[in-house]
Amino acid sequence: MSRGGRQYEALLGRSERVTWQRDCYMDLQSNPGGPPSKRSVWVHQHQQQLQRFTTASFLRRMLSHLRVQELLSVVDEMRVEDGGGRQVEEQVMTLLSLLASRAPHGPDALQAFVENSDSHEARLILTHDHMVKEHQTMLLQRLASSRDRMYNAPPSLSSASRGLLLVDGLSNLQQKEHDLMQVNTARGSGRIHLRSLALARLMEPLTRVSSSPRVSLTVGVAGIGKTALVRQFVTQWCLRKVCGDISFVLPLSFWELNSLEKVSAERLVRLAFPHLSDPSLVLSGACRTLLIFDGLDEFRCRLNFSDASTCSDPKKEVSVEDLVTNIIRGNLLPDVSVWLTSRSAHAALIPVGLVDRLTEVPGFTSQDVHTFLHHYLPERDTAGQVWAHLESHKFLMVMSYIPCVCQIVMETLRFLLQKGSPDGLPRTCTELYAHFCAMNAEAGAPRGREPMRTEQVQASQRKLLGPLGRLAFYGLIKHKYTFGEQDLRAHGVDLPSAQGSHGAALLVREESAIFVAYRFAHLTVQEFLAATFYHVSSKRAIFDLFSESAMSWPKLGFQNHFRNALQRSQQDDGGHLDVLVRFLAGLLSPSAAKPLAALVGKDDCSQQVWAGGFLQSLLGPTGGSEGGAAVSLREVNLAYCLQELKHTELLWKVEEALSSGSLAGTLSRSHCVALAYLLQVSPECRQETNLSDCLNYSTVKCLLPQLLYCSHLRLENNHFKDNVMELLGSLLSAKDCQVQKISLADNSIGNLGAKALSRALLVNRTLTALDLRSNNIGAKGARFLAEALKMNQALVSINFQNNAIGEEGTRALADVLLVNRKLVSLNLRENSVGVVGARNMAAALRENGALRNLDLTANLLHDEGVQAIAGAIGVNQSLTSLHLQWNFIKVGATKALAHALTSNTALNLLDLQENCIGDEGMVCLANALKNNCSLKTLCLQGVSAGRSGAIAMATALMVNHSLHTLDLRGNSIGMEGAKALASALKHNHSLKSLNLQENGLGMDGAIFIATALRANHQLTYINLQGNGIGESGAKVISDTIRTNSPDCVVMI
Repeated sequence: MSRGGRQYEALLGRSERVTWQRDCYMDLQSNPGGPPSKRSVWVHQHQQQLQRFTTASFLRRMLSHLRVQELLSVVDEMRVEDGGGRQVEEQVMTLLSLLASRAPHGPDALQAFVENSDSHEARLILTHDHMVKEHQTMLLQRLASSRDRMYNAPPSLSSASRGLLLVDGLSNLQQKEHDLMQVNTARGSGRIHLRSLALARLMEPLTRVSSSPRVSLTVGVAGIGKTALVRQFVTQWCLRKVCGDISFVLPLSFWELNSLEKVSAERLVRLAFPHLSDPSLVLSGACRTLLIFDGLDEFRCRLNFSDASTCSDPKKEVSVEDLVTNIIRGNLLPDVSVWLTSRSAHAALIPVGLVDRLTEVPGFTSQDVHTFLHHYLPERDTAGQVWAHLESHKFLMVMSYIPCVCQIVMETLRFLLQKGSPDGLPRTCTELYAHFCAMNAEAGAPRGREPMRTEQVQASQRKLLGPLGRLAFYGLIKHKYTFGEQDLRAHGVDLPSAQGSHGAALLVREESAIFVAYRFAHLTVQEFLAATFYHVSSKRAIFDLFSESAMSWPKLGFQNHFRNALQRSQQDDGGHLDVLVRFLAGLLSPSAAKPLAALVGKDDCSQQVWAGGFLQSLLGPTGGSEGGAAVSLREVNLAYCLQELKHTELLWKVEEALSSGSLAGTLSRSHCVALAYLLQVSPECRQETNLSDCLNYSTVKCLLPQLLYCSHLRLENNHFKDNVMELLGSLLSAKDCQVQKISLADNSIGNLGAKALSRALLVNRTLTALDLRSNNIGAKGARFLAEALKMNQALVSINFQNNAIGEEGTRALADVLLVNRKLVSLNLRENSVGVVGARNMAAALRENGALRNLDLTANLLHDEGVQAIAGAIGVNQSLTSLHLQWNFIKVGATKALAHALTSNTALNLLDLQENCIGDEGMVCLANALKNNCSLKTLCLQGVSAGRSGAIAMATALMVNHSLHTLDLRGNSIGMEGAKALASALKHNHSLKSLNLQENGLGMDGAIFIATALRANHQLTYINLQGNGIGESGAKVISDTIRTNSPDCVVMI
């Protein structure tokens, strides 16, 4: 056939395609002519697989085969391909429709082609559904047998229910500090500007134009629920509730990989999932596969992305660390999606550029702890006692923000309350963990008919906890958190005891197709048991217990070993040993050592006294110069050690000074460290950190790293100058910054300090309120800040009161309102704004639809400036609060404002105090109130209003039903004005607060008001002071008002 003939035939076919295809599709689906053949049934059964797994290349081979079999013509082929502009799924559907019209030969040929092909596509079409179903069944069986530490949490607190947080990078705190220090420092709260992400959307695109992530990384502190999250995700996938486009989910844990030296990708899948007969098919990329690596922090190898050998062959065996590195890089299995979980410090080893999506598992909130408590302890009295104890010991509450630790806390406190512990509930972390371990050792003691003897409990402690302590310590110093059976035997751990019900609460057994491993119930349990081992061993050891080799410099006596542990802890920048030394100090407290007396022995108080003095000496002198270098978290950890040791004199002294506001002049180096500690643990500092009138440049520099995590900072009246603003600018610019509100009122900040703040505001995303009252910013400083506010998308409130910004500064801020749509509150009181500045602000208000509160008090606006503002109010429908007191406003501007109120439906508060609007102005406002339905508060104190103004206002109140507060103090309405208002009150039922102080009402006027309240029970506040009523008259009036309106507060 000629080329022209083929084109003609193709065009003819296309004109008939819709009807023809619909008929064939009906034939394929319903086969109205009779029962379908076996081949047609095969096509029908595999229709979805054919559409899903057929690739463009496989479709071309398929078409070529059918052409050879003379089952398709050139025209048919063109119909299928349709110029290449359609999706492969649609092309396959067209092909199936064509073959249905050629039954039975068409379906026969298609089935034969697929069954005889050895391609990945063909194998998936034939076996996919069966493989997936079998795989899901096997995964569900494994999950059912695995032990989840959070098995007792209510469904609303599961990791899946809490969801994830999308983060754009790891903070310095996350990368460098111990997990518990992260929680302590941030007070358990995460970063505030993060988006939440449902678990079901973890592997999905975030927008319509984005693609699914290849490498996802989820971070969180130990015990936060990362493994539980993985298990819940896998369970939901197996039940087909999430990620239906993923054919295979392959969950692996890094502790499984610890048993392997060299392995290929395909062999790893065969080892972990022996039921998958064809790993090459699963990993081929022909279907979507998700490979999960859980717990990077438990991997024995350190990932090295710079020196790893390149590998792209899934059949090639390489070292297990190179295998993981190449998978993450995309050299190996580039079409497979990867999800990793890790503690944040270990996650920092993965280059940022290789991670497509970074998420964080949030911890509990106080409300979550409360919910968990009442679920775990249904007994109301017990739950109430535990909650009261957590509330009074905030460090325990903060630790409970970690779900796994929360369960340890609840188990221990419930046990002690049920047992009736004579020493009360634990007050330090060391006491808590001592009771937790003693509780589990007691549960494992041999029992008979007789009650357990003390000797039995002590023997159980020594047998179980002693070897576990050795295992914990040597694992900790090697950064090892999972152990094989060989490790347990090497450290003398009795396997039957470790696998028993009591041991399982301390040491958890994990089993997979590859490996059997053991890990401590939580990192803190390992650290506590390690501390008990070090405490016991240091009394008799003659060499350094931290040394890997058998020989080291001799160290004799407990004090030398204690000193050595503290020194190593201080030298470790990552805080790896922080919690170990906290527990080590705490074990010197008799109340903490008592539950484990058989294990740790009994010490006299001399060691406790010595350790307290030694720790305090490391903080520096309690007298001398202030400040110094920035307080590090290693130094703060020393304060935690003092708390665990119960040597709290210094901490208590600084806390008292902080509460009473007497810190000024007392902040030596040791006091700064104690204050840094209190900023983390003090309940008073959690909501608001008040460091007013006590800081200077040196102390700010000293405390700067700790101020990062204070949500509300008050730094007023500290005589700060521009150099301090450079420090605070760096604070607000930091990635870890959690400051949401900061007050710098009553300092000496100039334009250079404002410039430093402006640089910070360009990058800060947490600060929502900035108070700069009574500084020396000036017009130049206002311009600096204005440029930053044009870009800043977080700040919603800023206070410039009394900063002499003038007309020039006001113009700069007015320009901000033209582009900024986040700022809702702007205070410009006492800034000499002037008429020109008011006109600039008015022009901005005509365009701005975000600002809610504007304060222009005492700014020399005069009638001309206020008239411009009034014109803007007539069109602006966002401003709800406007303060214009002390601005020399007269009748002309008042008329303009009254006119604006007739059309404005947004303004709730108008403050015109101390302006000379007179009766005429009052009449204009009263007329406006007859039509305005939005104004709720009107302040007219000292506006030179008299009788006629009051009568007009009374007339307005007869019909107005929106005004709640009316302030007329300091005018001259007299008895007749009071009489008119009293008459209005009998009919008005919206007014709740009326201030008539100092209005010359006299006794008669006051009586009019009092008797009017017989018919008005909505009024909740009335002020009649300064009206010449006298004491006897005041009592009569007060009694009358209280009789008529008992809920009304009377000031007379």
